Amino acid sequence: MDQKDILKTIDMIARQNLDIRTVTMGISLFDCVSDDADVCAGRVYDKITRRAAHLVETGEAIENEFGIPIVNKRISVTPISLISQGCGDYVKFARAMDRAAHETGVDFIGGYSAFVQKAATEAEARFIDSIPQALSETKIVCSSVNVATTRAGINMDAVRRMGEVIKESAERTAAEGGMGAAKLVVFANAVEDNPFMAGAFHGTGEGDCVVNVGVSGPGVVKVALESKKGQPFDEVAETIKTTAFHITRMGQLVAREASRRLGVPFGIVDLSLAPTPAIGDSVAYILEEMGLEMCGAHGTTAALALLNDAVKKGGIMATSHVGGLSGAFIPVSEDAGMIHAAETGALTLEKLEAMTCVCSVGLDMIALPGDTPAEVLSAIMADEAAIGMVNTKTTAVRLIPVPGRQVGDYVDFGGLLGRAPIMPYNQNSPKEFIARGGRIPAPLHAQRN
Repeated sequence: MDQKDILKTIDMIARQNLDIRTVTMGISLFDCVSDDADVCAGRVYDKITRRAAHLVETGEAIENEFGIPIVNKRISVTPISLISQGCGDYVKFARAMDRAAHETGVDFIGGYSAFVQKAATEAEARFIDSIPQALSETKIVCSSVNVATTRAGINMDAVRRMGEVIKESAERTAAEGGMGAAKLVVFANAVEDNPFMAGAFHGTGEGDCVVNVGVSGPGVVKVALESKKGQPFDEVAETIKTTAFHITRMGQLVAREASRRLGVPFGIVDLSLAPTPAIGDSVAYILEEMGLEMCGAHGTTAALALLNDAVKKGGIMATSHVGGLSGAFIPVSEDAGMIHAAETGALTLEKLEAMTCVCSVGLDMIALPGDTPAEVLSAIMADEAAIGMVNTKTTAVRLIPVPGRQVGDYVDFGGLLGRAPIMPYNQNSPKEFIARGGRIPAPLHAQRN
């Protein structure tokens, strides 16, 4: 890296909100299995605290030495539903995770997770039932449930139940604006090496311990496009690719340094453009810089498709270990531009759904009225799962039916989770549709063997 590149990177960090969004340590818990809940939970606590003992101090040392902000240090673990089935008492594991996370000083821990894309065992059904209690009794534990894949189709029984689980998780944390639901993600085609919360878990195909890094920098991309006003989209795409390359190279530098210092393998760099509530650090502003009056206008989906593709192409040139979700996130409460567009009515739930066809994840951090029926939550979930299943991509929902709030109100979660307007939903009922249950079959193109 020459002097010009160094000065450019310094400017990106100082004035354009460039950061490493997370250094996430993935930890396998398979060697913690026991048929005794107390023994197993104790082993979980011991392994997490042993493996991640130096994670935070290492991240802080890299920040200070390289001058690169690392916003969060996080842990992901083997899905708890897989290691706890022999002993039950699932909430005990959530408490152990929470204690271990606080002991190590990390910001979040993910992996209170289950995979029921085809069907749920009795143990998995009980595990899912435990999620609202687990999220209400812990502070920084995050949960995820995978309800669909391209190969298996959509488990509509699980979709129906997850609408109720989201509702209960919000109600149990009403005093915190329904925060329990903000820590819960429902996936289609979940990936095993995602470093971002709330959907991070350490997949079964991963090793004993690994370091994954998630980079961010929507502000950098926005500034880069300011000099391209009126230029054709070919030039826009090339500019984004070049910028994503620089962002990802920084992420790989941090990932390899963290790996070396912690003595664990480097896994992947997730090169997602993850926004924050800070002004200027917005994916919506990038889309508007392309020529849209406001995010949500006709043309938004096309602009987002270009952005997502160009980010991936630039990042892949920068590192051989791209993984996670990688692309552009559109969480409403975490993006100043998205918040403004939703406030004015330019960005609706239906438009957001269309945008999820081409972004990295799905309907993220959407605040809804507290009296939203569970079947509506399930139906929104089913729509997203269908997009993921048919398009062979990861989709997800993080819906928060905020207790006591109605359309026109706001909820403020603080920090990276931000502030969200309560959005309206289609008032026509999907109750009978959701009540059918069963499984929506996989699409024909899933049969590739």
